[in-house]
Amino acid sequence: MLFERYVVGSLETNCYLLGDQEAGLAVVIDPGGSADRIAGRLREQKLKLEAIINTHGHFDHVLETWTLKDLAGGRIYLHERDKFLLNNNKTGLRALFAPNLNSIRGDVDTWVKQGDVLQFGSIRMEVLETPGHTPGHVSLYLPDENIIFVGDTLFAGSIGRTDFPGGDYDQLIRSVEEKLFPLKGETRVFPGHGPDTTIAREKRTNPFFH
Repeated sequence: MLFERYVVGSLETNCYLLGDQEAGLAVVIDPGGSADRIAGRLREQKLKLEAIINTHGHFDHVLETWTLKDLAGGRIYLHERDKFLLNNNKTGLRALFAPNLNSIRGDVDTWVKQGDVLQFGSIRMEVLETPGHTPGHVSLYLPDENIIFVGDTLFAGSIGRTDFPGGDYDQLIRSVEEKLFPLKGETRVFPGHGPDTTIAREKRTNPFFH
C-alpha cells in the first residue's frame, strides 16, 4: 500500500494519501491544503481517487476537500453531526484562524457512521465514532495494516481541544478509552497534527489518562 503524509495549511494539518497501486485506486484523508500537489501525485502514480474522507469538519481538515474533488474526482465522506461546521465561519473556526477565506462549499456525498466498513481495492477501513473534539468526529481503523487515523481526538502525549463549538471534554476522554485504547497496543496512531505514536505508548504515557 502506498502511504504518504503531507503537512498542509496554516495549522500544519496531517493529510494522508493511501494507494492500492495494484488496483490503481487511492484515498485521501483530511485534505486541508495542497490539493494541487496531491492531485499531481495521484496522476504521477496513475491512481484514481475514490474517496476523500474527513475525520471531522474543522476548516483546517476540510478546506481543500472540494478543490481536490474538482481536480481528481472521488466521493466526499464525513459524519453528518459535523455538517454544521462546514458553512459557518465561526463554528468551523475560520473566523478565528482564517477570517478571509471564502465559505466551504459543503456538499458531502456520503455520511459515515459507527460500524461502517469502507472498502477501496485492498484498502479496508472501519469507521469508529470518536466524538469530543467535534460532535461528528470519526477515526478510521485499518485492521489489516494495524493503523488508525484519529484526526484531532488523540495526539502523541496529548488530546484534541474541546473548547471549540460542539466540543465535549468528557466525551472525548470516553472516546479514547472506549474506542481507541481497546485496540492492540502495537496499533500505529496517525493524528491530525504532529508525529505518529502507538496505542501502547499513549496508554502508558499520555498524561490525560493517568
